[in-house]
Amino acid sequence: MKKSIYAVFDIGKTNKKLILFDEDQQIIDEQLHVCTDVLDDDGFTCDHLPRLTEWVLRHWEELRRSPHYSVKGVNFTAYGASFVHLGADGQPVAPLYNYLKPIPDDIQRQFYAQLSQSPDEFAADTCSPRLGLLNSGLQLYWLKYAKPELYAQIHTSLHLPNYLSYLLTGEKFSDYTSVGCHTALWDYQRRQYHDWVRREGIDEKLAPLTKDSIASVVDGIMVGVGLHDSTSAVMPYLAENDEPFVLISTGTWSVTINPFNSQPLTPELLRRDCLSFMTPRGEATRASRVFLGREHDYQVERIASYFHVKPDFYRSIVLARPYDETSTLFMPACMAGTGPFPDQPAADWDLSGFRTASDAYQHLMHGLIHLLLESIHLVWQGEKTIFVDGGFARNPLFMQTLSWNFPKAEIRTLEVPQATALGALVHLEQGEAWKKTQLLFM
Repeated sequence: MKKSIYAVFDIGKTNKKLILFDEDQQIIDEQLHVCTDVLDDDGFTCDHLPRLTEWVLRHWEELRRSPHYSVKGVNFTAYGASFVHLGADGQPVAPLYNYLKPIPDDIQRQFYAQLSQSPDEFAADTCSPRLGLLNSGLQLYWLKYAKPELYAQIHTSLHLPNYLSYLLTGEKFSDYTSVGCHTALWDYQRRQYHDWVRREGIDEKLAPLTKDSIASVVDGIMVGVGLHDSTSAVMPYLAENDEPFVLISTGTWSVTINPFNSQPLTPELLRRDCLSFMTPRGEATRASRVFLGREHDYQVERIASYFHVKPDFYRSIVLARPYDETSTLFMPACMAGTGPFPDQPAADWDLSGFRTASDAYQHLMHGLIHLLLESIHLVWQGEKTIFVDGGFARNPLFMQTLSWNFPKAEIRTLEVPQATALGALVHLEQGEAWKKTQLLFM
């Protein structure tokens, strides 16, 4: 008997993973693919799209032919702000441009000058701070005016998760989670593409939007539309909890996501690094972010060097101490222009007043939590449960210090292995095709 499984392709900027789940949503296998960068047509680094495409198709064929597994469904989750541009023959006609690639100043000036509203009003309507090509809609605008011959070859532009689905189905869709991720494409107030998208004819190159999570059924296998990784990571928590909660996803960036806060963003909230994501059904979700992990790692290196201790010295510190008001005020070095205090300049935090590395680290944690609290309160509405996942969820000082600041809330770590991939599986199981298919087995 073959084992019934689900497969999820989880495509990150660095690591590309294929994760197999059994019918109880338990991981049974994981395969990692590290795809080295190449240079695009301007000499800027980007993902190697042909190699990624080959890897996905090869594993898809292996799964279909597997003597051990019977695949019931497959879905995709990937980083956002990235388009795959297809020609009339359905093949890519451009590199998978890196969202960190600089957009020419004259193109940006032209774009904002042509709007019928101020940049701040536009950012509020689209929930898209001015982020260059991280506003992926501007990639199409840039191609139209900077590379018109290439732009003319584009028949359809697919968000990366939706392109992966297209590889298996030949069906072209856009999903709301990708469209709503600071793309500058979507008017959150009017719940449709922004006027500039139609004015420039960009909408003609975008695939139809769908709220269903199933793109097609191929040889009896349900194939998902795909979704943006930040939204995907929240879905396992939504599936397990009926009461409102906030999720703090920690890593290089600490992103606080409130799936129950759909309030529109103001220019001031955008300035303080708030974002809106969209659910697969097209509903707004407020989030805020702070460069917490990067700041932590930078300051740990400084502390270790200053006190001549090992870089992992802090891992043995398990009990948090109350804030010492006589200590030197913590000053972040890596957060200028970001987070809840974007106007605060980078500074060198003075370590000379601390006796030990442990003393300095205790103070660092209070300083980081202070910044995080400001970020959390931009989206928090008094929810009684706060989940923490990622690296800081395993840091006892972080968890203790955070809990002191929310005495009436329950701070929980729900260690969900491969939460982003599991979210894509949860999303797949919400599709209409999945529901109809299950009726056949009842």
